[in-house]
Amino acid sequence: MSLLSQLKVGESAVLDSLSLPESVQNHLMHMGFVPDARVTALRKAPAGDPTVYGIDGMEIALRKETASAIHIRPAVTVKKISKELTPLPCPMEATR
Repeated sequence: MSLLSQLKVGESAVLDSLSLPESVQNHLMHMGFVPDARVTALRKAPAGDPTVYGIDGMEIALRKETASAIHIRPAVTVKKISKELTPLPCPMEATR
């Protein structure tokens, strides 16, 4: 497990937990920062802080101090397998 502030631009992760004061935590949760949500680091300010994160179709800028209190885990990427399926012969046709 790592911290949201460690995510590089273009990387995605899954939110695990928030270690913030209740008022801040509730505010972020209303904006989509909930456990198991996928979050992506989109861009950083020229000075490096804040960072804009994409979550649930929204873009939210968070300062490093806040992002350092949000725990993440790696996002599992499912690769699409494109295999052409070959139909199997019908057992009834084989006995004719």
